[in-house]
Amino acid sequence: MSKVRFGFKNVYYAPILENGYGTPVKLDGAVSMSLTASGDNVEFYADDGLYFSDNANNGYEGSLEFALIPEHFKTAILNEVVDANGVSAEDATRVTKPFALLCEFTQDDGAKKFVFYHCTASRPAIEATTKGETKEIKTETLDIVCRPDSNGIVKRSTTATTETAVLNAWYTSVYDGSVSA
Repeated sequence: MSKVRFGFKNVYYAPILENGYGTPVKLDGAVSMSLTASGDNVEFYADDGLYFSDNANNGYEGSLEFALIPEHFKTAILNEVVDANGVSAEDATRVTKPFALLCEFTQDDGAKKFVFYHCTASRPAIEATTKGETKEIKTETLDIVCRPDSNGIVKRSTTATTETAVLNAWYTSVYDGSVSA
């Protein structure tokens, strides 16, 4: 059983297609991910007290930070267009595409792998500063939203008892629960 988490790596995205997911593509340069649960508590009072309480699970919202966001993600998901001269254009009339997000946390007892099923990302802010006496690394951050898929599943993650075949295939396709050992 894990006691601590201290690493973040192996970030992939898989575009959502009409009939499932595309092949996962690695996103190099992942620095950090911070997601906050999204959803409201529902409380109903009757008989002079709390009669029913529930929490709506609307997934997660947060950020994904990279050294630099790879160009292939910008064209495949953020929907930027590269012209015949190799110049990228951000077109305000094009909408971003949904994707599954796969990643891995390093923990004291090994890796814990995740897949978030229905994610969207916003365009990153643009920031730069002049170089001074020392070089200051600037990163790029995507705001992301991870919502439930059409079956209501927000995410899945591996456990200490996850089958080796599932672990080994984690980044070859998006795990949908149908793989059996």
